[in-house]
Amino acid sequence: MFTGIVAAVGTIKQVKPLAGGLDAGVRLEIDAGGLPLGDVALGDSIAINGACMTVVEKDGNAFAVDVSRESLNRTAGLDAPGEVNLEKALTLAERLGGHLVSGHVDGLGVVHSFQPIGESYELVVDAPQELAKFLAYKGSVVVNGVSLTVNRVEDLEAKGARVCRFSINLIPHTIAVTTLKHLHAGAKVNLEIDLIARYVERMLSAGRT
Repeated sequence: MFTGIVAAVGTIKQVKPLAGGLDAGVRLEIDAGGLPLGDVALGDSIAINGACMTVVEKDGNAFAVDVSRESLNRTAGLDAPGEVNLEKALTLAERLGGHLVSGHVDGLGVVHSFQPIGESYELVVDAPQELAKFLAYKGSVVVNGVSLTVNRVEDLEAKGARVCRFSINLIPHTIAVTTLKHLHAGAKVNLEIDLIARYVERMLSAGRT
């Protein structure tokens, strides 16, 4: 489990195909940046842009993870060198600064717009319609591993498809300490819906015919 509070921005240094070629997935070699790895062991989980991955190698301030082809097909930002948001798995002794996050990407969103509004920024994302029932005003959503609050949400047609468009306000601190500063219209982002909303929907739908 995670909180959606990014601990550091790291950098994917190398992307290497696994044995069996690209269809088998890739190994990412990552510079952890300011993320301390002293308490990280092989087999531990680290969220990379919101996707929970298992540490398979560790060397100083760097670590490696294997990403399956299935994960590559369902996420964004894990297939090429570049900056990534990092968070180590939550322990029961830590504050829950964001919200309960599983590190399982539920879908890919597309940035509709990203622009400054005063000292802050407004991020508007088009989410797949199947995630619409989990997105609500003042509810929580994870974008590229960052726990955020939905300020506005609407269902509409965009480019011939039904989408759920939601808006988020990003304060200067969030911009400064995450990779969200690099977003632009058309960029794909990893989305994880609120864990509680997931179970509420399941309870309400159970037994329906």
